[in-house]
Amino acid sequence: MSLFKRVKNIFAKPEPPAPEKSILTVGPGDVVEVSLVTYQITGKAMNHSRKAAMLTLQDGNTIRYLYIEERERLVYQLFSAIDGRLESVEEVPSTIEMDDVTYHLEEQYSGRVQVLGKTPFQSSGEQYVWHFQSDQRQLLRIEWQDGRFMLYEGETVLPADVQVLRGT
Repeated sequence: MSLFKRVKNIFAKPEPPAPEKSILTVGPGDVVEVSLVTYQITGKAMNHSRKAAMLTLQDGNTIRYLYIEERERLVYQLFSAIDGRLESVEEVPSTIEMDDVTYHLEEQYSGRVQVLGKTPFQSSGEQYVWHFQSDQRQLLRIEWQDGRFMLYEGETVLPADVQVLRGT
């Protein structure tokens, strides 16, 4: 190595360290911990207009879904898929009673989602979403995309209960 190259290496800027993964930048292959349970992320559906993501989490045979939305602060909701059926998008009611729990429509929106990995909907496109909440603060989420419905039941998760353990 020449003297010039040695001097050049002394004054060269070191490479900046890779930025740490945040919960909104994680993707398939990353590992997160939610309420003391470790999950591998297998899919992600991102709605950029709402700054929201729905992560598909897997722990062994168990599949859960973590909804994250950036508002004044980050909002976390953990869901499990449930069996159910609706005939059409126009028939989604404002009140749903299921297992002796009454859910009330909290918000309804639509937006374009971009999917990565294994998600309930395998293609990016327009998605319609309905969020319901019961008086006991239980959550119900309905998604419609490409003529298919998905129903989820869940609960709100505290921000301190969600951690990124390892990013790829």
